[in-house]
Amino acid sequence: MKKIDLPLILDVAFYAVAAWFLSLGILRYFRMQTAVALAVSTLVALAAGGVCFLLIYRSHKRRFLSRRERERREKLMLHLALEREERVLRLLKAAFEANGDTAALDEGALFVDGVRLIPLFTMQPASADAVAHVLRTHGGESFRIACNALTPEAARLLLSFGMSALTGDEIFTLIENTHTMPEVLICGEIPRPKLKAKLHRAFSKKNARPFFTGGILLLVMSLFTFFPLYYLISGSVLLLTAVFVRFLGYAS
Repeated sequence: MKKIDLPLILDVAFYAVAAWFLSLGILRYFRMQTAVALAVSTLVALAAGGVCFLLIYRSHKRRFLSRRERERREKLMLHLALEREERVLRLLKAAFEANGDTAALDEGALFVDGVRLIPLFTMQPASADAVAHVLRTHGGESFRIACNALTPEAARLLLSFGMSALTGDEIFTLIENTHTMPEVLICGEIPRPKLKAKLHRAFSKKNARPFFTGGILLLVMSLFTFFPLYYLISGSVLLLTAVFVRFLGYAS
């Protein structure tokens, strides 16, 4: 089942509702009959929603895909940092072989096209000290480092010895394009905030001031608009919410 792009729906709904209120206010200002004004405003809102959907769908889709890719990359890098080294080597070997490269495991070491690939996956970018340790251990041979990322100092140190690194972006692209992503990732399902936690943040006492300010601004705007009823209602709701949150909200 295809996942619904909720941000896109909310954006389109926002523009459509805004067009409905604006057109209704203008039509009622010019004394058009209520029924006719409602019908025309609805048609304008549908047209505005359709146009906005066509204009922003492509950009929303690009942002959605890039966000999904970033999440998958972060989960893969976390998996590689927590997984046992022999399993990491087998995963990389399978990915390189699926990519058409020559990969072989020899006594616990991975060689890709004849060059040893040393995994150095860490939670933070690999430091110069970590790279120096690899250089001390394998200084007599040609190798590449496979890592999430390198600090600038580590990258310069590695380059000064004529060695290179295979970074997280390249590894993710390789595994994604060869369809060798593990079916189960360590910590692959990171729990999302529950509804109770979201409500706790939304109704924190520190939010009383923004609710109050927004309510006051909406009430002031009702003095300068063609159709003030909606500003009066929404402003009053925000003011009441501010009072409720201030006295009965959660202490932050």
